[in-house]
Amino acid sequence: MSDETGKPVILAVDDDPQVLRAVRRDLRATYSGSYRILGATSGKEGLGILDALDERGVDPALFLVDQRMPEMAGVEFLLEAGARFPDARRVLLTAYADTDAAITAINRVRLHHYLMKPWDPPQERLFPVLDDLLSDWLAAHRPAYQGIKVVGIPVSPATHAVRDFLTRNEQPFRFLDVDADPEARRLADGRRDALPLVVFAEGDHLAAPTSAQLAERLGLPMAAARPHYETVIIGAGPAGLAAGVYAASEGLSTLMVDSDVPGGQAGTSSLIENYLGFPTGLAGSDLARRAVSQVRRFGAELLYPVEVTALRRADPARVITLADGTEISAETVLLSMGVSYNRLDIPGADRFAGAGLYYGAATTESQSCTSEHVHVIGGANSAGQAALHFAKYARKVTMLIRASSLEAGMSQYLVDEIRRTPAIEVRLGTRVVGLAGEEHLERITLADSATGEQAEEAARFVFTFIGAKPRTAWLDGVVERDDHGFLPTGSDVPAAAWGLEREPYPLETSVPGVFAAGDVRARSVKRVASGVGEGAMAVALMHRYRAGT
Repeated sequence: MSDETGKPVILAVDDDPQVLRAVRRDLRATYSGSYRILGATSGKEGLGILDALDERGVDPALFLVDQRMPEMAGVEFLLEAGARFPDARRVLLTAYADTDAAITAINRVRLHHYLMKPWDPPQERLFPVLDDLLSDWLAAHRPAYQGIKVVGIPVSPATHAVRDFLTRNEQPFRFLDVDADPEARRLADGRRDALPLVVFAEGDHLAAPTSAQLAERLGLPMAAARPHYETVIIGAGPAGLAAGVYAASEGLSTLMVDSDVPGGQAGTSSLIENYLGFPTGLAGSDLARRAVSQVRRFGAELLYPVEVTALRRADPARVITLADGTEISAETVLLSMGVSYNRLDIPGADRFAGAGLYYGAATTESQSCTSEHVHVIGGANSAGQAALHFAKYARKVTMLIRASSLEAGMSQYLVDEIRRTPAIEVRLGTRVVGLAGEEHLERITLADSATGEQAEEAARFVFTFIGAKPRTAWLDGVVERDDHGFLPTGSDVPAAAWGLEREPYPLETSVPGVFAAGDVRARSVKRVASGVGEGAMAVALMHRYRAGT
């Protein structure tokens, strides 16, 4: 196969030869260096091209399809094409009169964008749209092989941790099952105690590595460049990333530290559909990736996975201590560590964590669940988004919800979509009370919330999204916390915990100059948009604090 035929493909489909020539001309002028531009004059011809690409192992990156075509309309083609290549970006070309069809297609075929013809000039109305879509596709694209190999047991906590870290850091890898793959057995050389084994393209390897060891090998920054900053942001979820963008863009020396991977809980979401400006939704990983790029472009430093273990006052500075003992001082600090999913308190939960029971992690384990029966515990938006995500891969998805209705804890748009998805079964008034199996999860015990009646059934993959607790235990005795561990700010700070004559600024904690934003803050609105807003607001308040106004 030549270099040209091996490129990912952009496929344009339009029954008007003159329009198709114009589309291909515009696409080739901008994208021919990285993509192969193909065209078809009908949906049937387009599907034939996709068959040929599938046989050759070539991935289509984007479909640009006209709606009004005889025999097969654009929406019908995208239904077929999306079923074969679900990761390809889908764009519908419409006339003004077809906008209703395009809006319907957003839900029906998970349309990524629609464009009204004509789009002249393409530099303003076509290329910016396609640039964003292709950037997202490239970030999520996982070719068959990109150098890193992970050798391990598919359902094991250690293997899951490595795969999750690489996936969330957008590091392409190929997983090799040591029990089924001859190459995996050769690489492991009988040493199951060394699994998972991470083999790099250069030939070196890490045996059962920690996240910190992987980060160091991958060259992720884990040490601060200086001992003092104007602001330190602890936690790189939506609130922290927004604060990082605004602080750095306004000239503040800014350090961001996260104990895991940037994005927080939102970064693990398969699709955020109610975030302003993205009518077809946005993957949490894409949101995090774009935000990290912005943060770095403005000059902020970002360290991860690096844990902060302590915070103390050294007036006028605030000092944080990292896990390796390093101390860093700052004029102001933002606490935006977010929350973590509550752990299940039932028999077997600890034993099977990472070995069939997962907290979040929908995108990491997607491929493992192909044609499997997946159980999702929880009735909030995160659980609904996960169920819809798994429905694209799994044979069946069963939602286990304690409440008596879906509407009790979930946005209506998700409720409607779940009910439209045949592969999703919803069991209301149901609790999980036990997990069982040998080396990995094999069975779950369910209880009827009303009658208490219990029943056991087979289960290999269970994902839980139930409630959350703040990551603030390390602040005990330093920053005031409420009974649930959240951080009171502003007028909610107890008077006895506040030592200045002035009132605390909004978002300021019980320690002057230390602010809180996002889910970790008491009485916050648990939404991505509100976290972003609070992060931006915190920077404005930091300026007030530094100015003494």
